Amino acid sequence: MNNNDLQKRFNEIFQASRMQTDVAWALRAQRLQRLEHMVRDNEAALVKVICTDFGNRSRHETALLEVFPTLAAIRHALKHGRRWMKPRKVATDWWFWPARNRIIPQPLGIIGIVAPWNYPLFLTTGPLVGALAAGNRVMIKTSEFAPAFAQWLSETVPQYFAKDEVAVINGGADTAAAFCSLPFDHLLFTGSTEIGRKVMQAAAENLTPVTLELGGKSPALVLPDADLPHAVARIMAGKLLNAGQTCIAPDYVLLPQNLVGEFTLQARQWVSKHYPDYENNPDYTHIINEKQTGRLKAMLAEAQTARAKIEALGPVSANSNCLPPHLIRNAPDTTALMQEEIFGPLLPLVAYETPSHALSYIRSRPRPLALYVFGQNKGEIENVLRQSVSGGVSVNDTIFHAAQENLPFGGIGASGIGAYHGQTGFDTFSHLKPVFYQAKANTASWLAPPYGKRLEILLKILKRS
Repeated sequence: MNNNDLQKRFNEIFQASRMQTDVAWALRAQRLQRLEHMVRDNEAALVKVICTDFGNRSRHETALLEVFPTLAAIRHALKHGRRWMKPRKVATDWWFWPARNRIIPQPLGIIGIVAPWNYPLFLTTGPLVGALAAGNRVMIKTSEFAPAFAQWLSETVPQYFAKDEVAVINGGADTAAAFCSLPFDHLLFTGSTEIGRKVMQAAAENLTPVTLELGGKSPALVLPDADLPHAVARIMAGKLLNAGQTCIAPDYVLLPQNLVGEFTLQARQWVSKHYPDYENNPDYTHIINEKQTGRLKAMLAEAQTARAKIEALGPVSANSNCLPPHLIRNAPDTTALMQEEIFGPLLPLVAYETPSHALSYIRSRPRPLALYVFGQNKGEIENVLRQSVSGGVSVNDTIFHAAQENLPFGGIGASGIGAYHGQTGFDTFSHLKPVFYQAKANTASWLAPPYGKRLEILLKILKRS
């Protein structure tokens, strides 16, 4: 789509949003129900196109990680959305009594969503649910790295939504740059920190508020008293979902030196059990494209040159984009493997002397999108939670905190700005308008000039209260 057509499409939806600022719950619910029908009616096609984009993407992973959470988010919004949109009573300071205050949620208007390729359905529909529940109209920029899904979405959305309700924009980097430069009422981007900076810069020209869902290096911290078989199982499961192409995948493991060898042995056993014959296993997802595969192989080559110990947990595959899981030990901090988000089935192991050293290691790096802590002592776990800052946390598990509709999902610092899911998403895509209602009988006239002794007495009282 050229820039003129993009601007024209935006203008149509923008005008429609300005003509309807009061969006009844019945219409919001109907839009959510249409989204639900779109997903349910086309689940088989969805699974197929996403698998096509990846070369192989486990159909069960697509159902579990994309279709199910989409439907769960819709059900949650349909159940609670009417309550979310009601005016909210808030306290009024006593010296203004009998006046009262309320917060009235209103649709922002037109929301822009820039979706990534790794979970093309859910990372489109997740924010879309919040935007529709809040009464907005939406434009979606799909990822050019998931072309089959992008084509499907652009053909399917018009069957369920009017052209001024939800619009799908396909195209490459130039289209994405033009999209982010449009004066949306809010722009949500999911992707890398590097591109997130460019998105924020483009949005700043229009003072467009942004939610940036980025990534980073999310650590898994194994405390000395952790149930090691459980920790290994949950870390490897979280790491190998979607072949590690998950923004909240465990990026590296911090563990006591004496547990490194046993962790390695158990990880190999876990992979053999859960992904036998991984290269021909329909449950093992491939890397999305040659570019991403090349990036991951370059990370491994650099670490090997730096004398890191690399252990492949499977044979080399004839399919270049089918990359076996790897464990890496003693990778220098200067390598890309330890500096950049991995986004693939490579898992560095970092030995620590004491838990306090591990916490110092985490704090010395940019704040991660997720933190995973494994242990049995509640006091030590709480200490980790107090002494670290991350976007979200799962205790004695991985990934699952992001599946909770009642928990906000988002990063902090280099891992993101803002959050969504559930009511947090509704509030993100709403203007929470504060309203002060003055009572008929009031003392406001006491504050008007000419000022005198009465006001001075009043000020003394107010300053003491």
